[in-house]
Amino acid sequence: MHLRHDPAAPAAPTIDFDRFLDVDIRIGTILTAEVFAQARKPAYILTIDFGPTIGVRKSSAQITEHYAPDDLPGRQVAAVVNFPPRQIGPLMSEVLTLGFPDAEGKVVLFHPSTPVPNGGRLF
Repeated sequence: MHLRHDPAAPAAPTIDFDRFLDVDIRIGTILTAEVFAQARKPAYILTIDFGPTIGVRKSSAQITEHYAPDDLPGRQVAAVVNFPPRQIGPLMSEVLTLGFPDAEGKVVLFHPSTPVPNGGRLF
């Protein structure tokens, strides 16, 4: 899967609403963040609590430009929770943590402006 980080990239093709509903995007709270030393590109291993239905999951996130590991626990983030797990070096990344590129293409996490219950689904 190739993600387009260029804000000038054309919009993706139109899909119907049922296809959108297939993507399960949930909110979770970061429990821990540690440097992912074995990653090819600078990244952190995030442990995220998505509430009782989804549970605690791990994610590799290339967010080192804007965030220090000590600043991440307690922060809520959005993630796709229904992609198949993906092996990234020694880590099995279980969710795709979501963000947007800043002006230089560095990741800024996508999160709610007000705290919401863990496990809430985007609609």
